[in-house]
Amino acid sequence: MRNLFHFSHITTGFVAILVGYTSSAVIIFQAASAAGASPAEISSWLWALGIGMAVTSIGLSLYYRDPVLTAWSTPGAALLISSLSGVPLSEAIGAFMVCSALITLTGVMGWFDQLMQHVPKPLAGAMLAGVLLQFGLGLFKEMDGFPTLILAMVASFWLIRRYSARYAIPITLLIGLSVAYFQGLLAFSAVSISLAKPIFTFPTFSITATVGIAFPLFIVTMASQNVPGLAVLRANGYQTPVSPIIGWTGLTGVLLAPFGGFAFNLAAITAAICMGKESDPDPKKRYLSSIWAGVFYLMTGLFGATVASLFMAFPSALIVGIAGLALLSTIGGSLSSALEDVASRDAALVTFLVTASGVSLWGLGSAFWGLLLGMAAYYTQKKT
Repeated sequence: MRNLFHFSHITTGFVAILVGYTSSAVIIFQAASAAGASPAEISSWLWALGIGMAVTSIGLSLYYRDPVLTAWSTPGAALLISSLSGVPLSEAIGAFMVCSALITLTGVMGWFDQLMQHVPKPLAGAMLAGVLLQFGLGLFKEMDGFPTLILAMVASFWLIRRYSARYAIPITLLIGLSVAYFQGLLAFSAVSISLAKPIFTFPTFSITATVGIAFPLFIVTMASQNVPGLAVLRANGYQTPVSPIIGWTGLTGVLLAPFGGFAFNLAAITAAICMGKESDPDPKKRYLSSIWAGVFYLMTGLFGATVASLFMAFPSALIVGIAGLALLSTIGGSLSSALEDVASRDAALVTFLVTASGVSLWGLGSAFWGLLLGMAAYYTQKKT
């Protein structure tokens, strides 16, 4: 019990969740809004995501005695912002269930490694970069109407990141909030403290939603979240069996999708926080930080309504700005991995440009067409 309540474990778990929520909760809010979700339904999404991450993080960390931290799919949520427009909410929920069912099947059958070999890494990176490009552009577009706010956030972000990359986003958010407050841009009168209420949405299934939402969401989650999540585990010396973990995260998604839990996966950046020496000098005890992170996940999930109302009080420029800053390194890393290999550079560029274009044909989003055309170019060039 003394170990469980050790201060370093509690603070490390809290920092991990703080970084995770401040860097990407705004993207979840935008994704739910794109699906036409009401404020109550957005609250339900945050409830489902918080509960799912809490259960899997605590349960898997206790079972394996390793720091297994799960997360929602941030790139997946970014993809949903552009994919869910005009799609009925029930069809979106059905697509979430299909995606999670595929993740479950991949974990249960042990197909993770084999499956990733069929999606070239450069193309996965290019698709992700294309999806996220709008966030990077949106950051600087907001300078038009809110120059003081955005410039203050950008300047503080780069300055803080120079000394502490881990705390750059949380501190930049605080600075952005301070500037917005003095400019009268905050509307905290709309904030209310209340428990979230899960709202069940009966799923409907369509080929369009399956092909245009479920498959791209599955690929992004597996390639851009589970792959780096596994790499973080292995880099820190943990040989935790990954297929069962992926299976459990998938099953959790199937159960919570009707409430808004669109996809669960291994965490990478926040997991690395729990695996550091700051958590515990003994690597065998660092799983306790992941358990505390799960406890904080639970708290944020239960108060999802408060989180939802809080973000509604923020000006859109603040949300777009912090999302853009949080995703800059991901955009850069994705572009780097996409264009690194000369042999696949043309195919990756096709994937990136088509995805970034936002083109939609026959109800299928640009992420699908980008990956399809990119893979066609990749395998054509490979044969020649």
